[in-house]
Formats: sequence, C-alpha cells, structure tokens
Amino acid sequence: MQTQLSAEPIAAHVTGPARALPIASTRTRSIDRWLLHAFLRVAGRPRVRCVLPDGTAVYAGEGEPVGVLRFKDRRSLYRLLVDPEVAFGEGYTDGSLEIEGDLTTVLAATYIEPTHPLLNKIVFHGHRARPNSRGGSRDNIHRHYDLGNDFYRLWLDERLVYTCAYFPTPDATLDDAQVAKMDHVCRKVALRPGEHVVEAGCGWGSLALHMARHYGVTVRAFNISHEQIAYGREQAAKQGLTDRVEFIEDDYRNITGTYDCFMSIGMLEHVGVKHYRELGAVIDRCLPAHGRGLIHTIGRNKSEPLNPWMEKHIFPGGRPPSLREMMDLFEPYRLSVLDVENLRLHYERTAWCWLQRFEQHEDEVERMFDERFVRAWRLYLAGTTVAFRNGLMQLFQVAFARGRFNGIPWTRAHVYAS
Repeated sequence: MQTQLSAEPIAAHVTGPARALPIASTRTRSIDRWLLHAFLRVAGRPRVRCVLPDGTAVYAGEGEPVGVLRFKDRRSLYRLLVDPEVAFGEGYTDGSLEIEGDLTTVLAATYIEPTHPLLNKIVFHGHRARPNSRGGSRDNIHRHYDLGNDFYRLWLDERLVYTCAYFPTPDATLDDAQVAKMDHVCRKVALRPGEHVVEAGCGWGSLALHMARHYGVTVRAFNISHEQIAYGREQAAKQGLTDRVEFIEDDYRNITGTYDCFMSIGMLEHVGVKHYRELGAVIDRCLPAHGRGLIHTIGRNKSEPLNPWMEKHIFPGGRPPSLREMMDLFEPYRLSVLDVENLRLHYERTAWCWLQRFEQHEDEVERMFDERFVRAWRLYLAGTTVAFRNGLMQLFQVAFARGRFNGIPWTRAHVYAS
C-alpha cells in the first residue's frame, strides 16, 4: 500500500515539546517541499513528522509518528538529502535540525542505510578517514580519550571501564556488569596464578588491576593516552599493585617480551584494517608455544567504514572490523581461533546505561565544554544504543591460541563458573 504525503500542523500527541503551527502549504516554497519529499523517499518514509522552516508539517509514514524532525533552514534539509550520514549529526549538533520525542526511537526510525550506489559514493568514498600510523594513532586517541577524567567519571562506572559490559542477569547494575565482563574474559583465556599477561590498549587500567588482584598474574599494560596511563598508575599505587602491574605509555607496535597471554579489550576498532598484520606480528612474537589471548572489539557483519560523522567528530580513525577482516590477525601466524562470541545486546544495554547517566549530568558537561559538545555526545551515545539494538553493530570476543597448544578446556564450563 502506498502512503500519501500529507502536509498538516504538527500533532500534539507526539512526545516532547509541541507547539501549534499553522498549515502553511500555500506559502511553503516549492523547493523546500521537493527537497523534503526527496529525503523521505530516500529514508523509506520513516514514522517521523517533518516540519519545514515555515512551519508546514509533513508526514509520510504509516501509523502514529514516533517523533518530529524540525528543520530550521533550507540548508539543513538540502545537506540531509545530499550527505545524510554526516548532515544528520552536524545538523543536530549545530541546532539547525531539532528532534522532538525519544531520541533513540527517532534515530531508529530515521536511520538511512546507504545501499544506493550514489549514496555509497557520496557518503563513504567522499570521506577520508584519519590514518592510524604511529603519529596518527596518538593524535586520534588524544582527541577522544584525553578529554579529561572528570568528564568520563560523570557517566562511566566507578572503575572507568569504557567497553561493553556483560550482564549476567537482567537486573545487574552497570558497575556489576563491568566486573562480570572482566571475569568473563579472564575465564575465557583460563588465566592461572603466576602467569605473565600483556594488555594492548588498557584504558584506565581496570582490567590490568583486576587480573593482578583476582587472578594472581603479572601485567604489562600499554596505552598511548597520557591521561589514562597516569590514572592507571595512580590506581596501582593506591591498591598496592605496582609490583604486579606496569602501565606503559607507548604504542602497541612497540610491545616487546614474551607472555603467557595477550589481551586487548576495545582497541582493535582503533587499529585500522590495514594494520592488522602489524598487530598480528606483535601477538606472534609475544606468545610462546603455550600462549593464548583474546580480542574484544566492536564489529560489523560486513566490511564497511564507520559512520563518517562519528569518525569525524567522535572516533577519529575508528574502523570496526568484520569477522573475516579479523582473520588477518590470526591466519598469517597460524593462530587457532578457539571461541567466538557476539555480545551485541550487552553493548546495547551498556550504551543505554551510559546515555542515562550522561543525561543526568548534562549541565555539568555543558559547563566543562559547551552546548554543541553535549548535543554531539548525546547523539553519539543514543546512536550507539540504536546501532547495537538494530544489529548495525556487533561486539565480538575472539579467543585464540597457538595452533599446537592443547591445554584448552574441553567445554565452556570454566567460562560460566562462579
């Protein structure tokens, strides 16, 4: 059944602040209507009411609308038609595109998958991602992770774990779920007291400290974020673990030494696909015959770049891999994949928890930065929630070992032992 486009005043029942607007179709410039209709066709007639700059409301979906997109000027509408993956985020951030209603619901309804050949060319090939060379990686990481520990304390858990949590029960808190995630990955590689572990991309150090305290191992943790390394060292001193955890401010490519286990939680999406063999070579030179490890990363079902607005404004150099692309870490070095798990819905819940906490501290974040920053990060957290809810993003955990290593548990019972 074909749905007819309708121009009418904005409906009062839509969630969010509603204002009575007159029907102004006779005064609406034809170019605005044409641009909007073209956008709605590309977007698949989403269940959102669109309001043009002169107040005309147009709805093309079926059933009740779930929210409102309010265009402040023609330029915001034109950009959305020409370059939707970038323009939506930039329009929302600069205020030229307002969203009324629950943000995650509206985002889910308006998401445009760039399957059209022209859109693919405009959106993906027209945007050049930042490089992940040694210097480029340091700059990319600095722009996201060195925004200040006080900022991240507002909305992360108490241990500052900035990766997907693991919710063993529906009522688990974010703090409990992050501890459960750390135990989950440690059990997957069957850590034993006295072993030596290297961690690439250690964040604020929570996993390194957890492994040392609860699994009796010695850890060398590498990271190129100055603020995160400084925090990790401070926590190691407070917890009396400086003799068992060493935090090193350096690139993963400079890791040396031999270790029983290689761990990387949430770094691979910052490495860049063309550098996977470099990382694989690091793993290969680190692991002895009994060596094993685990890679935890945001991923994709198919090979494609990160949303260009996200790469430009939030995660410079970011590139989540497909499972096939991840094999470049293992195949050239004859590493055996032992276990693959997808925790997609756990990340949806994690991102939702982050978003709720972020909203609770909106005023504090604005005082630290500005309103544009608040809107950009709100959109990032909401968009992340939707991406994992709708299956646009995945969360892969891949455990691996040397090909001839036979000290592998026969079942997964050890992973779920209390």
